[in-house]
Amino acid sequence: MARPIVHDQLVRERLLQVTAELVDRDGPARVTLRDVAATAQTSTTAIYSLFGGKAQLLTAAVDDGFRSFGDSQRAAESGGLRSLGLAYRSWAREHPALYRLMFGGALASYVDCSPTPAVASAAMLPLVEAVTAAQEAGTIRRDDAATIAMSIWGQVHGLVSLELANVNDSGTDWEGIYAAALDAVARGWQ
Repeated sequence: MARPIVHDQLVRERLLQVTAELVDRDGPARVTLRDVAATAQTSTTAIYSLFGGKAQLLTAAVDDGFRSFGDSQRAAESGGLRSLGLAYRSWAREHPALYRLMFGGALASYVDCSPTPAVASAAMLPLVEAVTAAQEAGTIRRDDAATIAMSIWGQVHGLVSLELANVNDSGTDWEGIYAAALDAVARGWQ
């Protein structure tokens, strides 16, 4: 006889969210499964049955972040490159813990929990497709689409990371800086 499902999708989602928040706040080395379970108001048994262990939980949290990020990029894709750039910043500001978990590099030195390659690639595909569409429309030059996409991503990622790290004082006009950077990137690839 099959065992009944004890831990549902809501518990899984809560564990992923709590994991991202705790890693963001305390760093991966200081996060324990007991802390995650207590904060998520469940048991470590739930973590083991849903994920297998700490490394798998961290990997699942990273993958979950890339899926959510990819969904936001696909929703913005029809608006073109500028729309994707704005959606990137918006998503990162709405999910700072996940963003830092995905792109901060803190986990890489602690445990092997790189994102699943297919999940990470799918999240970035809308950018490559938007570059290709812009090339076909004649609004940017026809260099290698992946190179252009990586260049755009680097610019956008750098500014968002600086903003989330509060690198400058609170008077910084991040929205204005971001808009100017998106315009400069577009001009640079014409």
